[in-house]
Amino acid sequence: MQLTWPGGPLRGTAQLPASKSEANRALILQALAGGGTLSNLSDANDTQLMQCLLATAPGTTELSAEDAGTVMRFLTAYLAVTNWRGRLTGTARMQQRPIKVLVDALRQAGASINYLNNDGYPPLEIAGFTAAPETTAPTELSVRGDISSQYISALLMVGPRLPGGLRLTLTGHIGSRPYINMTVALMQRFAANYTAEGDVLTVRPGAYHPTDYTIESDWSAASYWYALVALAPAGSEITLPDLRRESLQGDQAIAGMMTQFGVETTFLTDGVHLRQVPLAPQTEIQTLDFTDCPDLAQTVAVVAAALARPVDMTGLESLRIKETDRIVALQTELAKFGGNLRDLGEGRFRAESTGFDVNNQSVATYHDHRMAMAFAPLAMRGPLTIESPSVVRKSYPQFWKELTKSGFAVSEAD
Repeated sequence: MQLTWPGGPLRGTAQLPASKSEANRALILQALAGGGTLSNLSDANDTQLMQCLLATAPGTTELSAEDAGTVMRFLTAYLAVTNWRGRLTGTARMQQRPIKVLVDALRQAGASINYLNNDGYPPLEIAGFTAAPETTAPTELSVRGDISSQYISALLMVGPRLPGGLRLTLTGHIGSRPYINMTVALMQRFAANYTAEGDVLTVRPGAYHPTDYTIESDWSAASYWYALVALAPAGSEITLPDLRRESLQGDQAIAGMMTQFGVETTFLTDGVHLRQVPLAPQTEIQTLDFTDCPDLAQTVAVVAAALARPVDMTGLESLRIKETDRIVALQTELAKFGGNLRDLGEGRFRAESTGFDVNNQSVATYHDHRMAMAFAPLAMRGPLTIESPSVVRKSYPQFWKELTKSGFAVSEAD
């Protein structure tokens, strides 16, 4: 797909998808509660897939989570505690993404789960759940806090279904804490009894209550509009509806991060307004920590390189095991424009550039929706081709349509 910006400031209103992070948690909780109405569910593939698999699970013995990490991890726990029996698989890339920490914890809680190919990786055979008889003590589990928060969220959400509940101890450094906070906040909306003492999280046994809930728009998707405003001509602004100041999403951090790239955020009663402001002189290289918001890393790295405003980035460890190795993918694609994501050692990377130029380059997307959308804003600086543009269906199917509405020329590349 070829993208071209005709010139002039960016203005208008852009529609965002609903948060798939909220939606996929709420769908699991709705299923465990046995009811409730969820509003503003996204048409993103991950959300549609979760809905489909939850609906069809009772009548089938084989399910595919495709390339959706939350679907694979949340369903593994859900299917185990609901005594489903069958095979849970995914794409070739999903079968390279580890799940051992979650499976080990579920086995300890009473789940029967076996690996069908490689130890520690999908596909899985799930063969029911055996709870200790007449137990009143909570299941005691301990997991590392620096693993994917999706493992921790999966365990917490099924906690009330364990006979004595769950006492989960997180050890070491805890990453992506906002996603854990989102999970427990949604659990409490569905009437879970949850308490925390330091890094010991306790969920008491009991039934979830059917609950009506409206999903917020997606802050991760909003990040690409922040990038567009940052890279657009002077005077650019955009309104993004249905975002909340009091958000459960950790990716709301993009509002603060983008101030150093010349984007001002004003919260409205029903969304946010973004406005480009003059860049202040950069006196020193700032460090941004993505431990709690790794999905913003690609967006920020591309903007920093394009504006020649270097930024040091930490907390990128989980990028290695996403849809692709996002660090390698960023390094490869930024180099085409004169940019770099330089490894400084000890978990620190510097996004930078020398002579950054956009002039008909073609960006590979590595089966990764965020690679496509993080690099698309570069079309503000020159014509650009995005390979395999359909990858955006995973989280923001209407992305190219929204770019067209905002004024981009979007056409099929030769």
